Amino acid sequence: MNSSGKAPRIGVFGGAFDPPHNAHVALAEAALAQLDLAELHVIPTGQAWHKSRTLTSKEDRLAMTRLAFGDLKGKVVIDSREVLRDGPTYTLDTLHELQKEQPGAQLVLIMGADQASALPSWHGWQAILGIAIVSVAYRALSTGGIARFDPNMLPNLPAGARFEALELPAMDTSATEIRRRAALGVDISSLVPPTVARYIDQHHLYRSA
Repeated sequence: MNSSGKAPRIGVFGGAFDPPHNAHVALAEAALAQLDLAELHVIPTGQAWHKSRTLTSKEDRLAMTRLAFGDLKGKVVIDSREVLRDGPTYTLDTLHELQKEQPGAQLVLIMGADQASALPSWHGWQAILGIAIVSVAYRALSTGGIARFDPNMLPNLPAGARFEALELPAMDTSATEIRRRAALGVDISSLVPPTVARYIDQHHLYRSA
């Protein structure tokens, strides 16, 4: 418990971060500003069971994640547990580990609306909802509206599942597009933090063979 008597809230923000980009950083900033977090664990995925493509090396993605979120000091923890874990990476395992490490904390799992809609495809998704509050990031649309996610549309939603909203500015950025541009030698400096752009250039990542 913290001084106010409430359980500290620990944010969990995972992803391939291949590469981490400005929208990822904006989401972390929004989470720190809106969700009353004691800490935010930013966790690069290890062996992603749900990805059809081969990810960039764990070492490069972890290094880029440290660079991308390096300015968000204090409450942000770059958590390497999943890249160090053998076998497939499951969010449920990570939540169980954090629960053991910080038994008095309330875990807050942060994800986009598209990921939230796909929750039933996640390993142990109903158990995840029993452990963590799910904070769904809603990005403003270019049309002026906001894409919404209705948890009641999920099949077999467990009783007591908790969701909350995280509001984001409109940002049309995707790692897929950044990789495509980098492969073509097109400038990506407006899409990723400067330190990440330099790392990608220096290590010749995403270049066509």
